[in-house]
Amino acid sequence: MPILACGRHFQVYSATVFARLGKSLVVVALVLSTGLHWAALQTVAWTTMLAANLSSQQTLSQAVSETFDGKHLCPLCRAIAAAKKSEKKNEALALKLKIEYPPLTEKFLLIAPRMFKTSHADNLFADCLTGKPPLPPPRSFSV
Repeated sequence: MPILACGRHFQVYSATVFARLGKSLVVVALVLSTGLHWAALQTVAWTTMLAANLSSQQTLSQAVSETFDGKHLCPLCRAIAAAKKSEKKNEALALKLKIEYPPLTEKFLLIAPRMFKTSHADNLFADCLTGKPPLPPPRSFSV
């Protein structure tokens, strides 16, 4: 599709780009809010550790057990654990800083205005309900 700087094609193309950009930003926000980025980084770290353990002339079972035992952490695993721990501390701090409103010491009193009139509400749709239904019923609604 040709893109013209001042034509309709440019408007359609830019609308498509902005729609995709908006959807992408929503996906990124969901990923970050659910913590999926930590899982993805941990998967990369485990894959790297498994490849390194396999390349050091270990058997597959030894490499898998050394990768997932938790005693042999790589630098990326340590960084992920530290970041998760600091993120949990930030969440705990945010819960402590939650705004709480103190109870009122005085009584709260609502006073109606002196000139208060109730208005009569007319049913604007009542006239529509007085007509009889069409006979025979429409074919689209018949059984």
